[in-house]
Amino acid sequence: MRGAGRDPLSLALMDARNNTLHLFAQYQQALEAENFAVPCLPNVNPPLWELGHVGWFQEWWIARNTQRSLGTRCEPARSRLASIEPNADRWWNAQLVPHSARWTLDLPGMAHCRAYLLDTLESTLDLLEKTAPAGSDDALYFYRLSLFFEDMRGEALVRSAQTLGLALDKTLAEAFTPAPMALREPLLVPATVWRMGSDGGVGGAGFAFDNEQAAHAVSVPEFEIDAQPVSWAQYVEFVGDGGYDREELWQPDGWRWLQGQAAGEGRRGPRYVDQIGISSGAVIQNRFGVPRRMQGNQPAMHMSWWEADAWCRWAGRRLPAEVEWELAAHTAARRGFKWGDVWEWVGSSFRPYPGFASGPWQAYSQPRFGTHKVLRGASFATRARMKNPRHRGFALPGRDDVFCGFRSCAH
Repeated sequence: MRGAGRDPLSLALMDARNNTLHLFAQYQQALEAENFAVPCLPNVNPPLWELGHVGWFQEWWIARNTQRSLGTRCEPARSRLASIEPNADRWWNAQLVPHSARWTLDLPGMAHCRAYLLDTLESTLDLLEKTAPAGSDDALYFYRLSLFFEDMRGEALVRSAQTLGLALDKTLAEAFTPAPMALREPLLVPATVWRMGSDGGVGGAGFAFDNEQAAHAVSVPEFEIDAQPVSWAQYVEFVGDGGYDREELWQPDGWRWLQGQAAGEGRRGPRYVDQIGISSGAVIQNRFGVPRRMQGNQPAMHMSWWEADAWCRWAGRRLPAEVEWELAAHTAARRGFKWGDVWEWVGSSFRPYPGFASGPWQAYSQPRFGTHKVLRGASFATRARMKNPRHRGFALPGRDDVFCGFRSCAH
């Protein structure tokens, strides 16, 4: 979809909107009687805010943007046309409404929000229809950006359902569970010079997120990397060996994070884990409000970067560098390198590539450089068209609500 023309994009935008509404129906079933009230949690938005924000983002960058045809050359600060919803900016502009303030807004009801999503999509599709069938990358840039943004917010809806313990219908709950893995021996990747990042976007063909640019050569020495993410069976051994009590296994900031977590009921395993049987290896993890037994060969999931790093220290291994993960994903798939079940922490901090230039959506990458860690790959909740081995996810090292795991490399 990064290089899709007008017609495939039109279908994908409709599919994304249908997915958003399908996921929101799960919230409706669980929360409508309570007027969609949810607690104010750091990585959750009020459901009606999340719903409206998806429509707002699309309208802001397409229907209201007089420079939409300029693509990455658009001036982000240029004034916008009026919204079809007079209160749209006051309600759903994330730059104007800080996270904590979203619980105090006089948000409209569900029917109003759904009507806004319908109207904004209709406007988007009308404007898309007026572009040339093939369309230039500039002319299609904001349609592609809006598509991928909605896909990302769709995964955020799934993530928030897990955080809130919302019961999903059986089909969805099964779909949003990582599959057992065939466990293979680690892979040796030969030394090479790898062209890291993307040529898409500025000066290149197709779409790329700004943090994937610019493509640049990196010399990579030979390395050994796990063929798949660390499994529950492997992670349970770390817990059984006192991994959560041994300060020497943790970076100082990670140990402080752990003590903060342990101040309540104590932290004896990844988030949402109710029970770890050291002798039996059984892991009971709460999945969308329902305790479920995880299989030993499923990827371990919902641990912070600090926990992933501590496991690697305990195992005498290390987290892969970002370039190592990308290289292995591109070149070792035929030898068994498996990715896409869970997002994967890598050892690298989130920093701009050489030649980085912020895209029009300036709030996306630049504010997170230097403070966040990189997540590579995708999860079971990621739409297929979003899965790209060059995509760079990012999160603060203490985040554990993401559907994330990790794999390791030999020192």
